[in-house]
Amino acid sequence: MTGHFTEATTGHWQRIVAADAVERPDAPWRFGYPARLPDGRVLMLPIRQLAAEPAHAVASLLVNHASLEVVDTLGAMLAQRLAPQAPELVIGLPTLGLTLAPVVARALGHARYLPMGYSRKFWYDEALSAPVHSITSPTPGKRIYLDPHLRPLIEGRRLVLVDDAVSTGTTLLAAWELVESLGGDVVACGVAMLQGRRWVDKLGAERAARVVGVFESPLLKAVPDGWVLRD
Repeated sequence: MTGHFTEATTGHWQRIVAADAVERPDAPWRFGYPARLPDGRVLMLPIRQLAAEPAHAVASLLVNHASLEVVDTLGAMLAQRLAPQAPELVIGLPTLGLTLAPVVARALGHARYLPMGYSRKFWYDEALSAPVHSITSPTPGKRIYLDPHLRPLIEGRRLVLVDDAVSTGTTLLAAWELVESLGGDVVACGVAMLQGRRWVDKLGAERAARVVGVFESPLLKAVPDGWVLRD
């Protein structure tokens, strides 16, 4: 089933279109999934087969491959959803959350944002890190780090975490717990893409209720004519 209605992603994520301009709005979808945005327009996401389960697929966003217009639009929409929480600081999660976080921070009227990272600089403190594991970064031993010089910015402040997507919730939970352990008050988490619902169980009801997203991307399964929603 290799190559079942999938294509190169070169032309994806470059524009947002009106809903009536979508060629195949309903399942079975071929090559792209129409993700509906809050203003009713659509961002077409490429469909990617899972290597380990070729009968299954995800519709994905790589925000650092997107046009600047798409990034700015998603960031502005995400900022609107986070604004009611009146955050004092935006924290960007690596790697792709770092593309959206400055856009969100600027839209909220902030002068800066705080980036977390996966690479350990020589002055970092291992105590200001946490192990992470995700479907896109399955290699064990990976950690998320906070620069110790930035720690004073989070203590006792209202914070929002920003990432490109949430799927299993493992990376988000690791960052969330680390920030809270250092005295930050995480009032919300914002992502461009909510992928499936596995993250709800991982985060727990209380944290999951504080997650906001711009659009949803379901998990998919193959049928002869394309892809449909997976149960």
